Amino acid sequence: MKEVLICHFVFENDVVTKHSQLFPLISFVPTGSADLKQGADRDETPPRTPTGNAPSSESDIEVSSPGNDLVSSSNDIVVSQEEDERLAKELSLKEAAAHDLSHRPKRRRFHESYNFNMKCPTPGCNSLGHLTGRHERHFSISGCPLYHNLSADECKAPTDRQLRYKEKVTELRRKRNSTLNKEQKEKHMDHRQSHGASREPLLENITSDYDLELFRKAQARASDDLEKLRLAGQVSEGSNMIKTIVFGRYELDTWYHSPYPEEYARLGRLYMCEFCLKYMKSQTILRRHMAKCVWKHPPGDEIYRKGNISVFEVDGKKNKIYCQNLCLLAKLFLDHKTLYYDVEPFLFYVMTEADNTGCHLVGYFSKEKNSFLNYNVSCILTMPQYMRQGYGKMLIDFSYLLSKVEEKVGSPERPLSDLGLISYRSYWKEVLLRYLNNFQGKEISIKEISQETAVNPVDIVSTLQSLQMLKYWKGKHLVLKRQDLIDDWKAKETKRGNSKTIDPTALKWTPPKGT
Repeated sequence: MKEVLICHFVFENDVVTKHSQLFPLISFVPTGSADLKQGADRDETPPRTPTGNAPSSESDIEVSSPGNDLVSSSNDIVVSQEEDERLAKELSLKEAAAHDLSHRPKRRRFHESYNFNMKCPTPGCNSLGHLTGRHERHFSISGCPLYHNLSADECKAPTDRQLRYKEKVTELRRKRNSTLNKEQKEKHMDHRQSHGASREPLLENITSDYDLELFRKAQARASDDLEKLRLAGQVSEGSNMIKTIVFGRYELDTWYHSPYPEEYARLGRLYMCEFCLKYMKSQTILRRHMAKCVWKHPPGDEIYRKGNISVFEVDGKKNKIYCQNLCLLAKLFLDHKTLYYDVEPFLFYVMTEADNTGCHLVGYFSKEKNSFLNYNVSCILTMPQYMRQGYGKMLIDFSYLLSKVEEKVGSPERPLSDLGLISYRSYWKEVLLRYLNNFQGKEISIKEISQETAVNPVDIVSTLQSLQMLKYWKGKHLVLKRQDLIDDWKAKETKRGNSKTIDPTALKWTPPKGT
């Protein structure tokens, strides 16, 4: 092992000199912009008025006058009718012009700003038809007839069996009383007062026998499945029953307990919309939700885009429900997370990977709007399906890039999870080796390294110690330039390439003020 003494260690605790370098803020305005809507609402349309001076009744026309007077009155009526038609035509033209938005710039949907060929990802599919039979084309697996082993014509035209079944169900649902009689109401009230929440409410006579029978069958099937899980040891009473979540195309095993509402925490599997993060109880509810969910990306402002990677800045105060759902999701994979519902003091930076179906959640980190200790990360998570692909290091690098723009020195909030500590150690090591590889001087200062990299001096010193590059000799601290470590890092960088790196020029952001 070859060690070369390169410099004296100079540790300075004075404040880092600030040098201003700010990027312009370009906020993304999603489809359905409030500004455009308000502009349309402000368009003033002329009020409709009576269409002229035509006589209101026959008594206003002197029909008893002789010849000339009668002709004169008829001419007045003709002229008045022509004037009415002219005024009505002018009013209609003004009204149409007031509501005409063609002069305004055409709004682009978010996914249209990405340069993708819109086509179905199913092999052999030509994107024609839709599973619902209501659309001519589709662009996702969920709406692909071929994926569901159907043709476009079969999706459009219901079969004879489906029509007969629909008629039968309609007939069965008609056979019920629309209202409860007095005796039935008293029976339901007595049952509720006697048993309260310890018994199921009486369900007879409040719906059709057909619907009640379907409900009973579903209850029995769910109970049977739950008993099988208990016997297999996969579910235990009183513990966290959420073992897996269905998230987009993935089914993910959870690692830790998350404080979801009790009715959801008892489930063995939770279903989530990967765009709005709403959690649901069943595949059917999720399918219905996805059919009407208009979200294709996180809320907030898109502040970074390079290729198909984007980062959105989401304010916990403006998008409270989304941020709470994001924290509950993160707790399933983080042990030392305590923030769930109090999200208003935080900003969330959500990284996504885009394709022709939308922007898929890769990971995120959160930070306090006003951190007394200058923490640049409060919580950080990479989704399990994207781990070990370089995204975690991208999130860390992005957090330090924001610190550089803010002209601050940052550090993650402690305690770090095991995976988080490994990721940060790896990142700090890479930053220091890159700096030492490019450094040509004789003396080096921890303050200078901190100013250039935005890494806290304490983290720099701990990393140098772990790399055995910090020595104390003859009353002085020395930093050793270990060429073997630098050579290993350069070889890995060459092999890895630059596919998973943050480009500072792609950041369009200025630090928020007064948040």
